[in-house]
This record gives sequence, C-alpha cells and structure tokens, in this order.
Amino acid sequence: MNIEETQNKLKELVITSREAEVQIALLEDKKLIEIHRERNNEECAVGDVFFGKVKKIIPGLNAAFVNIGDGKDAFLHYLDLGFHARSLNEFVNIVIQKNKRSIANFKLLPEVEKTGRISDIIQSGHSILVQIAKEPISTKGARLTSEISLAGRFIVLVPFMDKINISQKIKNGEERNRLKKIVQSIRPKRFGIIIRTVAQGKNVDELTADLNLLLEKWKSIVSKLPHVKAPVKIASEEDKITSIIRDVVNESFESVHVDNRELFLEIKSYLSTHIPEKKGIVKLYKGKRPIFEEMNIALQIKSSFGKIVILKQGVYLVIEHTEAMHVIDVNSGNRIKSGTSEENAMRVNLEAATEIVRQLRLRDMGGIITIDFIDLAKAANRTLLYRTLQELMRNDKAKHTILPVNKFGIVQITRQRVRETTIIETSEVCPTCKGTGKIKSTLLIQEDIENLIEYLVKKQLEKGFYLAVHPFVKAYLTKGFLSKQWKWLLRFHRWIQIIEQPNFSVVEFKFYNNNKDEIIFGQGG
Repeated sequence: MNIEETQNKLKELVITSREAEVQIALLEDKKLIEIHRERNNEECAVGDVFFGKVKKIIPGLNAAFVNIGDGKDAFLHYLDLGFHARSLNEFVNIVIQKNKRSIANFKLLPEVEKTGRISDIIQSGHSILVQIAKEPISTKGARLTSEISLAGRFIVLVPFMDKINISQKIKNGEERNRLKKIVQSIRPKRFGIIIRTVAQGKNVDELTADLNLLLEKWKSIVSKLPHVKAPVKIASEEDKITSIIRDVVNESFESVHVDNRELFLEIKSYLSTHIPEKKGIVKLYKGKRPIFEEMNIALQIKSSFGKIVILKQGVYLVIEHTEAMHVIDVNSGNRIKSGTSEENAMRVNLEAATEIVRQLRLRDMGGIITIDFIDLAKAANRTLLYRTLQELMRNDKAKHTILPVNKFGIVQITRQRVRETTIIETSEVCPTCKGTGKIKSTLLIQEDIENLIEYLVKKQLEKGFYLAVHPFVKAYLTKGFLSKQWKWLLRFHRWIQIIEQPNFSVVEFKFYNNNKDEIIFGQGG
C-alpha cells in the first residue's frame, strides 16, 4: 500500500452522543481506524490551560508538582518549562499587578538553559500559567508544560517564541517559502507561529482568519488572570469533536454522521465558519437502530479490542497490555501454507503489519510497543518489513520511532502517549456460571425443578403449567420406563408437560401457565 492510496481512501466520522460521553469513530473505506471518547465529566484534557499553584519542588527529579485543581497533582519537569518560562512568569506577574496585557513591547528575559535547576525558575507557592501536555494516566497526574501553544486549523500560535517553524511533512520547497513569506507578513510581534501540514495551498486570508481566532483566545486567557485565584482552569482546548474535525477533515472526507441534533448544528456551524466547502457533509442520523450498529461500528469494536484479533486465513494477533509496555505476538495459526516457509512467513508478517498499525491508532497505544513477528531468515525480507511499517505509519499523527527488525523478528516502536490507552471490554459475563467458571450439578438442577413444582402445586395451587428446558435436560427428565416425569406424576398427582428450548443454556429452565405467561424463572447457576 503506497501513501497515495492511503490518502485517497474515503473517510467518514460517525458521532454518537450518550448521557455520560460522546463517542467518535473515524472510518476509512468503512473500516474503523480510530475511536475517541469524550466524557462529560473530564476535568482536564490535552491543550487545556490552567493557572496552577506550585505545591512542591522535587530537586532529585528536577521537577515540581503543581496543583491545578484536578484532584491529582500535575507534574512539571524542568525540560518542559520551555525556553521562555522566565518571560511568561514575569508577564503573568505584570498582568496581575499592573493590568498590562500586551506582549508586543514586553522585553524578553534570558532563555531557560538546557541544563539548570527548576528551583531557579519557580518556587513552592508560586502561581504559574501551564498547559496540559499529557492527560492523567493510571495513578499519575497530568504532565504539564509552561510553553503555551494554541492550535488552530492551519497554524499554531506560541507566545514569546518569536520565530516561524514549518511542518516537516510539507516537502515542496516553493510551498514552504510561500507559506513562510505569508506568515512573516501577518505574524504579531512576540509571537511564534508553527505552520501545520494542512496549511498547504491556503491563501493569506485563510491564514489570517485562523491567526485572529487564536489571538482572541490568547487575549481571553490574559484578561482572566487578574480576576482568578490558582488553581483554576482558564481556557479549554476545543472539545474532542471539534479538534478532530479541525485536524482530520480534508478533501477526502465524504461525510460526518451525527445522531444528536444539538451536536449536528454545532458541527455544521463550525464547518460553515472554518471549512465552508465541507458544511454539506454533515448528516443527522434519524434511524431507530443505534448509529454504531447501523454502520457496523459496534461489531468492528467487538472484534478489534479483544486480547486476540483474528485476521484472514487463520492469522491472528495476541495483544497484551502491561504497565511498562504493550506486547503484540504474530501467529500464523492454521493458515494454508504455499511456497517456502520464508515466503509464507513474509506474507503473514506483511498482513499482520497492516493490522498492527491500525490497532496502534485504534487503541491509541503509547509508550513502548514490542512486536514479535514470525522469524525471517533473509535480511532483505526484514528490511522490507521494516520499510513497510514505516510507510504504513506515515499517517499516524502521534510522534513515533520504529527500530529495524532484529534477527529474532522483534520490532520495537515508541509512540507518543498523551492519554490513557483505549481499552474496551469485549467479553461478557457468562449468564450460566456468572463468571465463576462452574455450574450446578445435574442432580441439584433436578432438585431445584422438583422444589419449584412442589411450590406451584401445594403452595401456589397453580391449576395448570408446563416446564421449558434445554433439549439435553428434557432428554434426561423423560428417558426410561420410569422417568423423572413419571415420578413427578406419582408424587404430585399432576402430569407436568416438558417442552424443549434450544436457545436455553443447559441449566436454564422456566415455568409457564396455561396462558403461556412465565410464572417462575429459575437459573441453576
């Protein structure tokens, strides 16, 4: 698969709104590629800006714990201060004390050295402006940076940076020069700008409009500083829906399906303002079935998030999540082999590589990922597998590094982790054993049924009823000359009709009256 084929895939967003969260599915050619969740009670997300209070300096880690009001103290390392932390801290003090809000004439202080002590920059009890770089993961609080950056559709605005950077994915030299000249002409003093990949081909009016929105956001942050007390959130990153639309919707997008009218109008309004040529792709789903079921997403989630992921022709992956890393094992299963073992191993590995890259994005796996491919004897094949992985991951927006395949067939990948890995429970508790792995013996099931028959006959005085059981149980109760059914006739002076229900579990049974209404439900688990 080449890059052009990947880019030409038709893409769709499917958004479903629930009471506790909104779920967003990204599809490429109807295949689930990413799943995102936005919970309504989330306290902090990547990009949120807080006015926090330094709680404790940790000299041994060269870091500080900062109270941002989230319940868990956030972590700020010296290397995440940014070069202009001194300038930012001084500017915040001036805004609070003198209510001067413009940075155009602000005199920059010396940059923070690469080697130094965090105690030289901030102290316990200080109030500082920070931004979420990584969301809380497991027992760890959020990771912070004091290099504030505000992301727009085409550019990223960075106060105090005072220079222009261009996305490395923009390869064309002429286009890079054109964009740089435009941004140089509109860049405000004391602001740096990062030109995003999607800015390719955009004109000065589009870039200026994006810049003005970001400048308004910065002014809003600054205007709040004199009136708030740390710890407090003073600016939210655009919600996940808007940020995904901002970052991924492009010319190849076919549609955005939404099952909530309020969200539908919100997204349509956003597109009308920012991407007017795409406002017509938003569609409100009005069907009776849940939208994820109607568009086959629910089934894809169930089949993609388990420990074992089945591919074609018996190939399967085993995916394990640990505290330190993620481990993926590639297995050929019962695949029908053709050609040499080397050729077959290569075909399995290439097929697995495509699914592994999809799984990394789908589960948003971050940190260290170790993949155990099927051994390849030829160095040329190991190189081909490595280059295939590199090309497949070109569209992955998370920063990543792939190490070459070693002689044992092991590949190690480091992938940027900014939030917890998405883990969706795909197994269900067995209705028969209730998750214990054990069921009652046949003798006890028989005893339960007889006790209930006695209750119906002698206590409830039920005139007529019949028993529904699994076919195996019916065969057991009716077998032989003196079956259990005949013994019940002798004991209760009542013929108990037994019907079979193939869809019942082995130990499930129900009683019905003559009107076919269920009167007692018993489960032998």
